[in-house]
Amino acid sequence: MNSGRALFAQMIDHLSIHEFRKCVARYRGNHRVRRFSCWDQFLSMAFAQFTFRESLRDIVACLGSLGSARYHLGFRGGISRSTLADANESRDWRIFADFAQTLIPEARRLYRDHDLGVNIDGNLYALDATIIDVCMGLFPWAVFKKTQHAIKLHTQMDLRGNIPSFLRISAAKTHDVNFLDHLAIEPGAFYVMDRGYMDFARLHRFTTHAAFFVTRARKNLRFRRIASSPTERTQGILCDQTIRLIWFYTRKGYPQPLRRIRVYDAERNRRLTFLTNNFVLPARTIADLYRLRWQIELFFKWIKQHLRIKAFFGTSANAVKTQIWIAVTVYLLIAIVRKRLDVEASLHEMTQILSVSIFEKTPVNQAFSPEGMKMLKYENHKQMNLFEL
Repeated sequence: MNSGRALFAQMIDHLSIHEFRKCVARYRGNHRVRRFSCWDQFLSMAFAQFTFRESLRDIVACLGSLGSARYHLGFRGGISRSTLADANESRDWRIFADFAQTLIPEARRLYRDHDLGVNIDGNLYALDATIIDVCMGLFPWAVFKKTQHAIKLHTQMDLRGNIPSFLRISAAKTHDVNFLDHLAIEPGAFYVMDRGYMDFARLHRFTTHAAFFVTRARKNLRFRRIASSPTERTQGILCDQTIRLIWFYTRKGYPQPLRRIRVYDAERNRRLTFLTNNFVLPARTIADLYRLRWQIELFFKWIKQHLRIKAFFGTSANAVKTQIWIAVTVYLLIAIVRKRLDVEASLHEMTQILSVSIFEKTPVNQAFSPEGMKMLKYENHKQMNLFEL
């Protein structure tokens, strides 16, 4: 079925152009557009993510070298640097944000059986944010400090498959805790977060919505112990208490009891204190849930290394958000293809293969097969060392 078609076109086939057109119509993205449509813009920016392009000129030069062959990749209009730059600056970034949102349910469905290593009912989410530095002169809107400008990517990630389920982009000066105001809290779900989200009035929303949170406690937390439960010190559980907050504003923000668990981390020789509104799960399970929060840190590291979100092709807030959302779409696309085709290769290996074989006319499942990966390693091995005589 895919005979004679490039890998790029085969990957794009896993996207719904019908859903994309609905997103474009919602924001009138193609209004008075004659040649370079929103779909052409998306394909150009997705190509940049797949192949690690560094600039608009780089994108245009690579795609321009294909000539009429671009038609078989899905392009219908001509491409130039100024046209692509204008599109990123002027076309509403929400087109691409909404399109990425259409992929999230499918990705989560494919990974819903992913083993977390803990026995819980309901979904498990990790909340965190990462900072991306930008140039002060080129991005005056991204205020962070007097000597530093940056943007912040707030993320809610489904830990079953490491799928970003909700994202928000802001200037880096926006505090992490404000992200909680934009969450649609899911009843029965678990939310794991660090101390940056410690706001008891906002945390109380999870309780009122029948959801659960797990977070680290600050050292200066003032509380009154109501009861203590037996602990298994052989498992590193030092205490398991039911507490009430005693400071006026914290007690006003969270008037109900909380569960305080203190554990000993033998690997790093430190003691950690957790707060949660779940009084049913074993204390060891609560500690394990917080340990899984580290997956979102690995997610941020991965996307910064394998996607183009650290160097931007435009300087306006619209262009930056467009590029980030298209990068998220590419991440979701690769994750979906990996599951649909039952690919054994990791996401890292798939991105490496795509970066050097995007125009190869090989069936996509064959390109990611063990034989295809061996061929890639063999080709890389044959490359001459710069310092060989």
